[in-house]
Amino acid sequence: MKNILVVLGGGRPRGNTAQLAEAFAEGARAAGHRVEIVSLLDKEVRGCIGCNACRRGKPCVQKDDFNSLIPHILAADLIAFASPLYFWTISSRLKAFIERFYCLAKENAAPPRGRYEQYPVKDAALLMTSADDFFWTFEQAVSYYQFALVNYIGFRDRGMVLAGGCGGTADGPQIGATGHLKEAYEFGRGLYRE
Repeated sequence: MKNILVVLGGGRPRGNTAQLAEAFAEGARAAGHRVEIVSLLDKEVRGCIGCNACRRGKPCVQKDDFNSLIPHILAADLIAFASPLYFWTISSRLKAFIERFYCLAKENAAPPRGRYEQYPVKDAALLMTSADDFFWTFEQAVSYYQFALVNYIGFRDRGMVLAGGCGGTADGPQIGATGHLKEAYEFGRGLYRE
């Protein structure tokens, strides 16, 4: 059994992304994993200000909800990053959350991947929704995920569900008319199957 943290980075409370995240969570729970969903719609997490207090042995100086999320992040075996596609990438709420991982890094004299720091080792997954469904729709978002979370922070990619064609914001959630909820459920259910 694994501890899975799903971070919902925006969208509407019952919108396409929330439904995708819940389907993923249901699948993971069906496989026996513990799943917690945290919505950044309900939390205030500001982006990193680069003050480097955390590099001088102090906690993050920002007094927002990120500090209360740190124990959940550290306890997770896998973090699933869920976001609607906004301006061809992840939401600003999710980006701010990821930036704050800076305060979780520890100094390392021989860091992996050529960094001067080491982040907690976690598995990661990407869950995204979009109205559009072109071959390039998720290219920028996937690039950011791969570069920042996998290549730089060092998380182990466990996969992604890129749910295009979910309808525009004026039309209300339409993900139920696609096969993406089933895909997310099966992805969550099969995550750690050997």
